[in-house]
Amino acid sequence: MRFALGQRWISDAESDLGLGTVIAIEGRMLTLLFPASGDTRHYAQQEAPLTRVSFNSGDEVKSAEGFSMLVQEVTEQQQLLSYHGVRTDNGETVVLRETFLDHFLSFNKPQDRLFAGQIDRFEYFPLRYQSWQQQQQLQQSPLRGLAGGRVSLIPHQLYIASEVAQRHAPRVLLADEVGLGKTIEAGLILHQQLLTGLASRVLIVVPESLQHQWLVEMLRRFNLRFSIFDEERCQQAQLDADNPFDTEQLVLCSLEFLTKKKSWHEQAVSSHWDILVVDEAHHLHWQPEA
Repeated sequence: MRFALGQRWISDAESDLGLGTVIAIEGRMLTLLFPASGDTRHYAQQEAPLTRVSFNSGDEVKSAEGFSMLVQEVTEQQQLLSYHGVRTDNGETVVLRETFLDHFLSFNKPQDRLFAGQIDRFEYFPLRYQSWQQQQQLQQSPLRGLAGGRVSLIPHQLYIASEVAQRHAPRVLLADEVGLGKTIEAGLILHQQLLTGLASRVLIVVPESLQHQWLVEMLRRFNLRFSIFDEERCQQAQLDADNPFDTEQLVLCSLEFLTKKKSWHEQAVSSHWDILVVDEAHHLHWQPEA
């Protein structure tokens, strides 16, 4: 590829940047400015993932000034292209140098990339094909959502999580002995339900002393980012929504917080949840009117 200052190129890897302009050539390196996004990129000349933007007679192009023109002839001088033609709005004959092409031009549609000659290298196709095959196998795996946690599973944990995950709107009581990983089991179930799209909003209610333990465990082991809701957080969230619990998808709060103030309890109940998890549930008391 031969580069010259002022030429217009488009990035094969980042076509959303728009048209780039060569602004510097130093040794084996070149620099492109993408005015549409305000970004600058540096490339090695021999391996630059770039495609030269050029149009042919009969094409309609747009200038940086905003007018469009119908190309009738293309000339090249000092490695820069000039487009000769007529404006589509008033029929005026104009010459548009490639430097003044519309910066926001992009080739996102397959046919646009084909007609512009922006074609990927052939070896990318089998790689993409194999990636789609692998993704399909993962989506069809019976362990989808259960095998991605950063945990060393005990066999009974995987069995319980798998059994519960197969149920629609599961309602279960995890009652293992202390130290046998009930939190891990709950995390596996949540991870599977969220990953498969069976759930999107989760509320976890725990004793106040266990809030940060749950927050860290869900993030560290399952990459689930819960938000802790307390008095301060709810007051701040009410500035954006009538019900503060509607502002987040994954919410973690203490049982003491919900029982201390009736209004927060009522708003938590009225918000739609796909899954409710309660730790230390044996401390709760069932009431017929609840």
